[in-house]
Amino acid sequence: MNRDKPIPQAAEGRAGRRLLRWALVVLAVAAAVFVTAHHVLSRPQFGAPMSTSELIRAQANAHYRSDHFVNDLPPAAYRLADIWTLLVGQLFGDETRQPPAALPAVAVDRHALAAALPGSGLRAFWIGHASVYVEIDGLRVLTDPMFSDYASPFDFGPRRFQPPALTIDELPVIDIVLITHDHYDHLDMRSAQQLARRGASFLVPLGIGAHLQRWGVPRAQIHELEWWQEYKLGAVRFISTPARHYSGRGLTDASATLWTSWSVLGHKHRFFVSGDSGYSDHFSVIGERYGPFDLSFMKIGAYGPGAPWLDIHMSVEDAVRAHREVRARRLFPVHWGTFNLAFHDWDEPIRRAVQAANASGVELLTPRLGEIVDADKALPLQAWWEAVR
Repeated sequence: MNRDKPIPQAAEGRAGRRLLRWALVVLAVAAAVFVTAHHVLSRPQFGAPMSTSELIRAQANAHYRSDHFVNDLPPAAYRLADIWTLLVGQLFGDETRQPPAALPAVAVDRHALAAALPGSGLRAFWIGHASVYVEIDGLRVLTDPMFSDYASPFDFGPRRFQPPALTIDELPVIDIVLITHDHYDHLDMRSAQQLARRGASFLVPLGIGAHLQRWGVPRAQIHELEWWQEYKLGAVRFISTPARHYSGRGLTDASATLWTSWSVLGHKHRFFVSGDSGYSDHFSVIGERYGPFDLSFMKIGAYGPGAPWLDIHMSVEDAVRAHREVRARRLFPVHWGTFNLAFHDWDEPIRRAVQAANASGVELLTPRLGEIVDADKALPLQAWWEAVR
């Protein structure tokens, strides 16, 4: 038998046609994936890139490198072991990440909220997650308003297990909306659109204005700040202060917008909003510049495991430490009890917060959803989560 006998031309032709067909199929599938991805990522909930003028401004910022913002203290990089730990935790974790029953809430008197505010004073109530309603020196402020069911660009993904304390329509007209960063559980498109239609102004970190404009928020209602810049309304100063975090809403915009904490200074009262942040010395710097604060709205939930996560979502104990370093008098814990976003029991953050606060001599506030806190009045500690069964 002649092993060197050439393959007949007909067989060569069939093999070539099969190869061509497979190549066309692969190209068609790739094109379909590309078109689908482009269509999905072009939906408005993903926001928009910075305009040319915003990009020029970002490029002049000391924390903007190449095409993204960076922290003063970079977080640890993920190793294979960290990724494996997260995967195992997601698939096999046995934590009680959602409460077995609804959390207790106080009915908010919408008519009382709509009444004229006194010229001084500081009051607040927790709406849920990182969303807080605050009255300070005659102004009404909302932090990171998130009223939607899903912390996601679509109607699936992390779903809230606790409804907000009230609806946007039940709120009085809001003067200022403070946004800390553009993640879905902090910057919600539908909430922003509703508040904008009611005339609210938005104070946001640099780059987020493009998202809001795409969603129809008038440019005149948007004020973009960089760290240590401030906006003043009446007698109240709103100062963008550092945080240790990151940003991004899609697959290609990692840290493309800035993130921030907020220091709010009235003529008699002050409050601090941590936003999402890992621990670093920025808290003590803020405390030296703008403390003491009457209230700190400090993130206590959605932390760990592993250094990469803790470096951008500090532990409860570090949150109590941060509260002390910003020189705040009373700690109002937020960013817990609403979404399943981390590998811990739903009530672990508040239980650890009580222990850490007691150990550090910190006055911890534990209001129920909708329960009004007056900065100048006592609020006895209530361990209401223990009755959620």
